[in-house]
Amino acid sequence: MAAYSLLSTLSSPFSRSPNRSPKLPPLSLTSTSKPSFLFPTRKLSLPSLHSLIFNQSKNSSNNNSSNNCIVSSAFDSFFILCTSLALSFSLFVTDVGAASAFVVTPPRKLQSDELATVRLFQENTPSVVYITNLAVRQDAFTLDVLEVPQGSGSGFVWDTDGHIVTNYHVIRGASDLKVTFADQTTYDAKVVGFDQDKDVAVLRVDAPKDKLRPIPIGVSADLLVGQKVYAIGNPFGLDHTLTTGVISGLRREISSAATGRPIQDVIQTDAAINPGNSGGPLLDSSGNLIGINTAIYSPSGANSGVGFSIPVDTVSGIVDQLVKFGKVTRPILGIKFAPDQSVEQLGVSGVLVLDAPANGPAGKAGLRPTKRDAYGRLVLGDIITSVNGKKVTNGSDLYRILDQCKVGDKVTVEVLRGDHKEKIPVILEPTPDET
Repeated sequence: MAAYSLLSTLSSPFSRSPNRSPKLPPLSLTSTSKPSFLFPTRKLSLPSLHSLIFNQSKNSSNNNSSNNCIVSSAFDSFFILCTSLALSFSLFVTDVGAASAFVVTPPRKLQSDELATVRLFQENTPSVVYITNLAVRQDAFTLDVLEVPQGSGSGFVWDTDGHIVTNYHVIRGASDLKVTFADQTTYDAKVVGFDQDKDVAVLRVDAPKDKLRPIPIGVSADLLVGQKVYAIGNPFGLDHTLTTGVISGLRREISSAATGRPIQDVIQTDAAINPGNSGGPLLDSSGNLIGINTAIYSPSGANSGVGFSIPVDTVSGIVDQLVKFGKVTRPILGIKFAPDQSVEQLGVSGVLVLDAPANGPAGKAGLRPTKRDAYGRLVLGDIITSVNGKKVTNGSDLYRILDQCKVGDKVTVEVLRGDHKEKIPVILEPTPDET
C-alpha cells in the first residue's frame, strides 16, 4: 500500500499543466501490516520534482560527450557482429568441395601384401557364382507342388561356353538349379555331368559372353606346405566372401560324400571354409585355381581350421571328360568287397571278395566270391592282396590303384585262396551304365 501511494503521488504532477509547479509535500511511509505500537513509525523525506528535473537537465549536458562515444562504440561492435555473421553464413552455404580445404584427411595407405589381396579378390570375384539347389515338395494340406531351396553352395566359371564347376553334393537331389553371378543376375542351370566318386559336377548356363569370365587354371603338383591360399565362396549364404590361410598339408585322403570312395592327394588348408563354401575355388597368391573347396573336419559343422580341397590336377581331367562325354569313364574290377573291419577280425590283410558277377571283369577272370556250402557254413572267397605288384591292405588301396589305370588295361591280381596265393590276370571294364 505504501508503494502504491508513492507511485500515485509521483505520477500526479505529470498529468497537470506544465506551467504550474506545485510543491510536493514531504511524504511519510508508514508500514500498515502491523500495529504501530509494536513497530515504531519511520518517516522518509523525498526531494521535490523540480529538484529532480533540474538535476537531470544539468547532468544531461555533461553526459552528451560520453553518450556520443558510447553510441560510436556500439555502432562499431554492431558492424563487427554483422560481418562475422555474414562470413559464417557464406562458409555454411559454400560448396562442400571448396570447404574441404579446411579439413585435413590423411591418405589411406595399404601395404603391398594387402594391395595384392585386394587385387586378387577384385579380379576373381566375377568368376565365382552362387548356386541354389531347388527341390520339388508337395504341400501336405493343399497338395500343391512347390519348389523350395534345399541347399546352396558355390561354383566358378570354367570356360566361355558357360560351363560352371562345383561339387556334386551341392547339386545332389536337385529338381532345378539357379546360378547367381556377382552382379546378382540369375540364370537357370542344367547338369552336364557329374562324378560322384570325386565329388565333382559340371553345370551349364546360357549367359552372355561378357558375364563369363573363366578363372585362371593353375597346377597343384608343385604346391608346398606353408604357401598362402585364398578361398572365395558363399558361406551361410553370404555371397562372395574371401578368407585367407596357408596350405597346412598335402596328399591327404578323404572319402566321397556320395559313394564313400576315397579321394587322394587332397589339399588341407586352414583358410576358413564353412557350409556354403563347397564348390568354391581355392586360389594361390597369383590368383590361379589350385583346388575346389569340398569338405571340412568339424564336430559342429562350422569352420575349425581344417578344410580340404580337391586338387586342380584331379579336377581338370574329370571336367574335360564331363564336358566332352557327359560322364567319367572309370575302370572297375566288378566286385563287391567286405568292410575293412570284417577282414581285420579274420586276422588277414587285404580285400575280401563278397560277390563277383559272372558277367563282370573279375567273374570272367575267375575270382571266387564268398558263399555258403551245402551245410550252411560260410566259405570265404578270394582275398585280394596286391594289384600289379602294389600291396592292397584295404578298400582304399584298391581304389587308389584302379584310379591310376584305364578302361581296357590288363592287371595282375594276386589273391589269397584258402592257404595259398594265386595270380589272376583281369581286363578292366567300365561300369555297366557307362558302356
